[in-house]
Amino acid sequence: MRSSKTWAYEDLAEGVIIDLGSKTVVAEEIIEFASEFDAQLFHLDEEAGKASILGGLAASGWHTCSMFMRMLCDALLLNSTSQGAPGIDYAKWKKPVLAGDLLSGKLTILSSRLSKSKPGLGFVSWRAELANQKGEPVFELVNTCMFLTRETAQ
Repeated sequence: MRSSKTWAYEDLAEGVIIDLGSKTVVAEEIIEFASEFDAQLFHLDEEAGKASILGGLAASGWHTCSMFMRMLCDALLLNSTSQGAPGIDYAKWKKPVLAGDLLSGKLTILSSRLSKSKPGLGFVSWRAELANQKGEPVFELVNTCMFLTRETAQ
């Protein structure tokens, strides 16, 4: 019997590229997120954003991470044998993410290996990238996640 999940450790080999889809960045969402988590003025007010080096109402870097996470969940994690992650290697905010931007993303598998101490568990390292509608890179993240093998997930 196979796991009913589409994605398991075996599917995530080096070189595999996964399309994360797209997301339109909405001004109201930027303000709502910033109001609660990162209340710097350029995340809360269009004019303050325009007057800053960001050039407009800009999403917090942490909001960008959150939008990426939603895209990752929808494209992969919610239909996988994911067991979480031990952390991230790095996250880079490469360019401001502005209200009205259309983000598109992809995940590139860098490596995978089975656990030496936990049979049926594998570690998958990847690079995630988001770009805006102009094709400009705005976000990059490298981390490792843990996935069960299909046999273990039964």
